[in-house]
Amino acid sequence: MDFEVERGEVFGLLGPNGAGKTTTVEILEGYRKRDGGSVEVLGTDPALAGSGWREQIGVVLQSSAMYETLTAAESLRLFAGYYSSPRPVDDVVELIGLRDQRDQVVRRLSGGQRRRLDLGLALVGDPELIFLDEPTTGFDPHARRQAWETLRSLRSLGKTIVLTTHYLDEAERLADRVAVLRHGEVVAVGPPADLIGAGPSTEIRYRENGREVVLETDSPTRVLHELTAKAIAENRELEGLVVRRPSLEEVYLTLTEEQPE
Repeated sequence: MDFEVERGEVFGLLGPNGAGKTTTVEILEGYRKRDGGSVEVLGTDPALAGSGWREQIGVVLQSSAMYETLTAAESLRLFAGYYSSPRPVDDVVELIGLRDQRDQVVRRLSGGQRRRLDLGLALVGDPELIFLDEPTTGFDPHARRQAWETLRSLRSLGKTIVLTTHYLDEAERLADRVAVLRHGEVVAVGPPADLIGAGPSTEIRYRENGREVVLETDSPTRVLHELTAKAIAENRELEGLVVRRPSLEEVYLTLTEEQPE
């Protein structure tokens, strides 16, 4: 496995269960020993990193325990005390969208609000690099979009984010680049738009003489030009014209499907 994450980008790790996403992230975070190879995160081998390096890392796990009787603000203030130069608690409260819940005890927060507090606990140390493991799992659609806005605001602060997610639309909207894993190997890496462009053919559908015509092509611009030129020459419309490019989900399924032996 070989990949690089550029400073200031959102980098997505995609892959089915068992592909190696969590193992990879835990090695990068310094929580798991690797069997071989070399790893460098913020210029340091995570396996040899000290407390100064760890202050530059923020981690949001899939699930985490909190002090249920503390308020959201008290929780952030407690964690801020672990860092030499924390971000102001009031700034973090605003960033994660918990202004109205700042004085509410953790046990009374909704699932989405607790997840936002999870993110706040990772941000209060003002890290350079943030690892987000399935950050919106269990969110309803509205909460997911609120979380996306929060993540976009982190990018505007210049933070580097490594994101693992099962939601392909999430990766497509948030990530500058993604790496697709299968059986512990990187099978594709690049911007989502580039992976989509290298994926299955574009599908063009239209109706002609009462029947549906379906074309698959790697040159949709040329084919559309030929079809429209012919229709104009014959003074008719291209009825039911639909052009559908492959989605990131379709590219992902193609890349991760089991190959026949």
